[in-house]
Amino acid sequence: MKNGTDSFVSLVHWPFAGSFGFNTDILATNPINLSVVLGVLIFFGKGVLSDLLDNRKLRILNSIRNSEELQGGAVERLEKARARLRKVEIEADQFRVNGYSEIEREKFNLINSTSKTLDQLENYKNETIHFEQQRAINQVRQRVFQQALQGALGTLNSCLNMNKELHLRTISANIGMFGAMNEITD
Repeated sequence: MKNGTDSFVSLVHWPFAGSFGFNTDILATNPINLSVVLGVLIFFGKGVLSDLLDNRKLRILNSIRNSEELQGGAVERLEKARARLRKVEIEADQFRVNGYSEIEREKFNLINSTSKTLDQLENYKNETIHFEQQRAINQVRQRVFQQALQGALGTLNSCLNMNKELHLRTISANIGMFGAMNEITD
């Protein structure tokens, strides 16, 4: 057997047997089988294999195109999200600054209000102390006046008791003056 064509030629010369059997000569049968299978595969499989490869190529290209579109959309959404993040960070900083200034303003207002309230309370305290001092002074004056009046009445009574004649004259003079006043008014 010099080449594969001799094998095909020798197939033609084989006598037909009355029964079916296996050819156990491996060296003679394997190249024939392989050449037949490869020939059939190449002849019939060329179009199928080409179609399969073309379909696979189209699916890969579509997948790449879809991936690129998704990537573009993701990049666009990422940029939008970053822009929103920057905007929110700026707003947060503004709120923070406004909040701090509002806190300082409220602190200043509270200090001023508390200071005014303390001043008013100090004025009320001073007015109350002054009022209580005046009331105490008036009470002391009244007591001093009452004590002086009682002392004067006591002195007058003791003087009058000592001098009954003076007392009687004073009563008579008072009665006379009272009588004269009655006559004038009538």
